[in-house]
Amino acid sequence: MLNRVILIGRLTADPELRYTNNGTAVASFTLAVDRMRSGPNGERQTDFINVVVWQKQAEVVAQYLQKGRLAAVDGRLQIRTYDNRDGQRVRVAEVVAETVRFLDRGPDQAQGSGYSAAGTQTRQQRPTPSSAPPFEDDPFADDSQLIDISEDDLPF
Repeated sequence: MLNRVILIGRLTADPELRYTNNGTAVASFTLAVDRMRSGPNGERQTDFINVVVWQKQAEVVAQYLQKGRLAAVDGRLQIRTYDNRDGQRVRVAEVVAETVRFLDRGPDQAQGSGYSAAGTQTRQQRPTPSSAPPFEDDPFADDSQLIDISEDDLPF
């Protein structure tokens, strides 16, 4: 059996960060995801999908994502029920994110680099220099295209 969801969309509002009673971080946000096909009148239809992120990833998402940012979510669909304040049974569908990737640059991010919510850099870093000569087809042999990134440049 398989329960996997992959979404790409824009946040409809800033993520909401909360903590459970035992101190576990949980962030929630809604992604606006356009459907591939247009509606009957030619207009694009959009789904608004609730996403939940847990632990350290929740704190990173809350810190670096905001309304309008483009993000990719990889996770699983969860259906849960609870009783609301009026005592009525409510059923909720949401995606529990395993990974969240930031697909555009935020106002505080360095140009040319992207980061995932797990804190890993998505652009390849320069390899450590070695005394051996480079291979003829080594993409790092011409380092004029590379960007040096130090730990001070990282947003984490």
